[in-house]
Amino acid sequence: MGRNFNRNAFAIAAILATGFVWTSAAGAQTTVTIGIGTQDTTTNTVATGAVIRQLKLLDKYLPTDGKYANIKFELDWQNFTSGPPVTNTMMANKAQFGVMGDYPLIVNGFTFQSNPESKSKLIAVAAYNAYGSGNGIVVHKDSPYYEISDLKGKLVSVPFGSAAHGMVLKAMQDRGWPPDYFQLVSQSPEVGSTNLQEKKIDAHADFVPFAELLPFRGFARKIFDGVEVSLPTWHGVVVRTDFAEKYPEVVVGYLKAIIEANNWIRSNPQVAAEKIQEWTGINKEVVYIFLGPGGNMTTDPTIKPVLISAAAQDVKVLQNLGRMKEFDVTTWVDDSYLRKAFAELKLDYDAQLKNTSNYEIKGEDKFCNKPITDPRKAGEVWVEGEAILPFSSVACTLGAYASFKAKGKKINMAYVFDTERGIKLFADQAFYAVGADKTVIAPFLLKKDAETFAAKSGGKAFGFEEALKSVENRG
Repeated sequence: MGRNFNRNAFAIAAILATGFVWTSAAGAQTTVTIGIGTQDTTTNTVATGAVIRQLKLLDKYLPTDGKYANIKFELDWQNFTSGPPVTNTMMANKAQFGVMGDYPLIVNGFTFQSNPESKSKLIAVAAYNAYGSGNGIVVHKDSPYYEISDLKGKLVSVPFGSAAHGMVLKAMQDRGWPPDYFQLVSQSPEVGSTNLQEKKIDAHADFVPFAELLPFRGFARKIFDGVEVSLPTWHGVVVRTDFAEKYPEVVVGYLKAIIEANNWIRSNPQVAAEKIQEWTGINKEVVYIFLGPGGNMTTDPTIKPVLISAAAQDVKVLQNLGRMKEFDVTTWVDDSYLRKAFAELKLDYDAQLKNTSNYEIKGEDKFCNKPITDPRKAGEVWVEGEAILPFSSVACTLGAYASFKAKGKKINMAYVFDTERGIKLFADQAFYAVGADKTVIAPFLLKKDAETFAAKSGGKAFGFEEALKSVENRG
């Protein structure tokens, strides 16, 4: 009897280890728990997590026939504030899917190389910026520092192991700066944000959405954007191979849910931003700067070669610091599940793989009465309680803003695009410049860029309020 008991105990333990829980006698329905490690407050991952969870999109695509007829799936959504804990949870087999940024993804793949039970594979991209925008460095709004070189010897915090940490390391290596150029310390987004607000640190580097969120909340100013490292930044989805090989249809179903979530966001980005604020606590105006038209993140699940090339460069950054040995990113990628999801939805994967365009601002400028022909020279104004309106130029955007204010309307936010780098900016956080002829107003993220533009064109650089005054009589 003891021998049979031991055999039964071993069998039960083996079943539990694979995620099964028997609910009744043999042959009856079984339950499979699917653990998904997400980052709700990391805005460019919401289409792989919060949106799917809240709209119950994965439930729609989970298999129910064939070998799945007697399986009941339970979804275990696990929310984290950064990538490294997601990898820890996946290594413990408490999550089978994980969503995280580029550097944590690479560490995930590298870490799983030595795991005898399972490897991990990159199966989709959550969102990306081909030029590196998303990560950034902020200082207190009253800080005397306006560019990254001003922070020499200063106390700078960043979540170690994050995509933002990778950005900082890459920026330092690009400039030939030594490892002690900053007093670099590890702080989570929550701790770093509080310490910056209380002026306990000189700067805080972070990933999406914090370099926009903290300025939006009124106590910070962005002085460095990841676009300046000229290397794509992105978030992606990894899966444990033991789970994927056993339940490939579940993996395909999850990827179909991601595709639908992306379509839902783009179909009405204003409503999406408002709902995502409800679900994650990130202000809708901040969500919109990333996921709205012309936003700083492109939601596209296809695994583009440019992103894998960037990942290979990320590996070199970590190797230069002695933090990683050999890791081949090309063998880590597996787009077979995504290709199947596209095929079953009658979509063309190869066509989308080649497409690197985002959806853009379009429509008619009702202030200057002209169509929008150049989206990256356009702008938008979000009046509280009304639809977000597009405008054909920076001058028209600011003119409409001033007109709305004069009528006593409350404005949630206005958006323009950086002249130098093409990234979307909060209009009230930007620096502006005009040439000598004063015909074009050019917005910039960085004060030095506005000053350089003004100096070259014989014009003038100024802040938001003066920019408004320059156009308030227009129209």
